[in-house]
Amino acid sequence: MSSSDTMTTSASAVKGLFHVAIKTADLDATNKFYIEVLKLTKVFRPDFPFPGAWLAPSAGGEAIIHVYAGTPALVDGKVPFGTGAVDHVSLLLTGWDDYLARIQASGRDWRAQVIPGVNVWQIFVHDPSGVLLELTFLGRDESRSAPDVPLERQYSADERFGPFRK
Repeated sequence: MSSSDTMTTSASAVKGLFHVAIKTADLDATNKFYIEVLKLTKVFRPDFPFPGAWLAPSAGGEAIIHVYAGTPALVDGKVPFGTGAVDHVSLLLTGWDDYLARIQASGRDWRAQVIPGVNVWQIFVHDPSGVLLELTFLGRDESRSAPDVPLERQYSADERFGPFRK
């Protein structure tokens, strides 16, 4: 049976991305980045038999980032670094100036772009585990005009920066 032959009903649908799970060798640094720089909140996490954290946009909200460490984070005896086959994770945010200031204060290397014709602004930064984050801002939700991104900070998909700089 081909995929075009399968029946679909209105009861079955992808509703959205539920969460992203990140393996880390440094749980404290990873939690600090997501809590202090990205302003996520630590929320209830079931009592799994390994260290980790669940992080949400607000207290009591649904966890969108699951961080885990210890033995489950190991692949061939090591914790992987970077995003592997997944190029990046994109989060939708508001408050461009506030987030950019916190990223700059954190000392992390970053890049940015304003996508022409659609009024979408993006900041790219790696978390402590090397996961590339695309922080996406809709220009219509910001209380300012589009940012001017300095040439040396312009994002290019084929440029390695931060912990992957050659």
